Amino acid sequence: MKIAVSVPDELFERADELAGRLGVSRSQVYARALEEYLASHDDENDPVTAKLNELAAQFEPALTPAAARQLVDSGQWEW
Repeated sequence: MKIAVSVPDELFERADELAGRLGVSRSQVYARALEEYLASHDDENDPVTAKLNELAAQFEPALTPAAARQLVDSGQWEW
């Protein structure tokens, strides 16, 4: 999919240089960067959420990770 985004000139130049060093297109640099950014903000990769999920599985096997997160967010489950 093609998209148009605006980035500061310095960031564009750094991405362009990186693409040249890696021998890939700028599109590949931006796609990889976006993938890494999204992965770093995925609750599955969050160590706190992972620990809460582990604890929830020990105490309430029927409690899903999403349900456990709702309990914490609502203040109904303190840890």
